[in-house]
Amino acid sequence: MPDPNAFDTAALRLFDEVARSGSFTAAADLLGYTQSAVSRRIAALERAAGGPLFERLPRGVRLTPAGHLLHRHAARVLDQLDRAGEELTALHRGSGGTLRVGSFATANADLLPATLKRFADRHPGVDLRFAEALSPRLIERLHAGALDIAVISDYLVTPPGEFRLVPLLQDRLLVALPRDHPLAGQDDVDLRDLADERWIEAAPRGHPTLLLAACAAAGFTPRTGLRVAEWSGKFGFVAAGLGVTLVPELAARAVPPSLVLRPLRGRLPARTVYAALPEPALPAATELAGMLGEWETCTTATRI
Repeated sequence: MPDPNAFDTAALRLFDEVARSGSFTAAADLLGYTQSAVSRRIAALERAAGGPLFERLPRGVRLTPAGHLLHRHAARVLDQLDRAGEELTALHRGSGGTLRVGSFATANADLLPATLKRFADRHPGVDLRFAEALSPRLIERLHAGALDIAVISDYLVTPPGEFRLVPLLQDRLLVALPRDHPLAGQDDVDLRDLADERWIEAAPRGHPTLLLAACAAAGFTPRTGLRVAEWSGKFGFVAAGLGVTLVPELAARAVPPSLVLRPLRGRLPARTVYAALPEPALPAATELAGMLGEWETCTTATRI
């Protein structure tokens, strides 16, 4: 019975070259073997295959039916191995392979799309895969080896020390106001002047939020009650005059023209945004982290 374990890569490459050239001598010259070594290895391969693979002719050799069958499979295997080698080389150079990227939702307003577009233009051979999740879940996926790089924030989570952390920016809070709001014309807004406003928020009641932290720092408790999860919905409520909302600077480009964004006066809570990478990191992931650090907000984010 044929022994498939004997069909190692070196034996298959030798067999393939003999089949293509039709000559033990030509294959020996090309691969750096002696002719006797080629004869011995082909004989061993024939024993493993259960019968002759070549007809020995006065000048050269010719595949038998069994040889043709094995050669079809050998050619596929060798082609796949060659492709794997090429893809591995491209992966380690950062010019090919798959790059698995994760990010929290707010960073997807502009930071990730704009940077991934630049990266894709520079490296069209890299297959980009993307996942959105909260920072704690992204860290779990990094731990599990399911992501090659993740954009996370230090809001409600301590960045893990076992990953390489590349600081990207400080994400400030801005306030979104209707264009006809009395404070819309100011260069910046004191949060205390908004103490009587109704606030549009997303988190369930009782959960810590940047809104609660910011208002606590300003000395008041925000008047809430309208909870809208999606950014587009929050902006619609504000545009209708039903309240105001805080917008992380990362999401500034997503704000429609019916609203205005104003910086908040004074020292207020901000979150640090990082690119987190496992060690060792893929070259493509390291390059993407550098490109993320070059991104500029549409307002005036404070760089680290």
